[in-house]
Amino acid sequence: MSRLFCIPGVVLLFCALVLSFLASISLPYLPALDVARVRYVNGTALDNSSVPITEYRFGIWSACSYNVNEDRTCLKAGVAYDVTVSTSGDSKEVTIGASWTRGLATQPVATAVTLIALCLSLSQHLLVVLLASLASFLAALLHLISFAIQIALFARVRNEMNKLDLGASTRPSAGFWLVFVSLILTLLAGCIVCFGRRRDRRNSAPAPAPVTPAMAEKAANDPDPASKPGFFSRFRKN
Repeated sequence: MSRLFCIPGVVLLFCALVLSFLASISLPYLPALDVARVRYVNGTALDNSSVPITEYRFGIWSACSYNVNEDRTCLKAGVAYDVTVSTSGDSKEVTIGASWTRGLATQPVATAVTLIALCLSLSQHLLVVLLASLASFLAALLHLISFAIQIALFARVRNEMNKLDLGASTRPSAGFWLVFVSLILTLLAGCIVCFGRRRDRRNSAPAPAPVTPAMAEKAANDPDPASKPGFFSRFRKN
């Protein structure tokens, strides 16, 4: 693949890989890269352990609560987790079930496919470049699915937390936007790699043989083959 398309495609895939990898780590390992964040403005809520909290963060592998002293308490890391939040006295309680968090594990899969696309894009072979383009589009599709799942989780969390009447402020966090940027980068990289392959395929087509002056003179002097008399024409009666 020509450098005009190779270098931008590789750079975009590398950036997408780094961002997607960071988004895949998420909570509880990287507290700043959560998916959604809830802050209780008009009071404190109670988490699964009935501890007063002022903030809740939802990540890929776990959810973490923060108390008034900014001390963090995280659920056990896993593919899916449940979150239960209630008000003082358990007058109101909401639950985010595991069915809303299980699909978040799609993000590491998208990261792995992005890595494969990056490795394939380093090749100059036309078939491998085609596979790199397909892998980039597959990575973009997986990022789209992951992003859609995170949007659904964010909408669910915001809807449920508003039921507590604690002035809950729910907003998407850094991990949410990292997935969105990774989606855009993998999609652009797939298009660039695909265009580069089409250009290389067109350039690798055999060019027509050049016409030399001798060949042109011979073609001008030779009569038209269609006008030459055939073998049986010599026996034709005049």
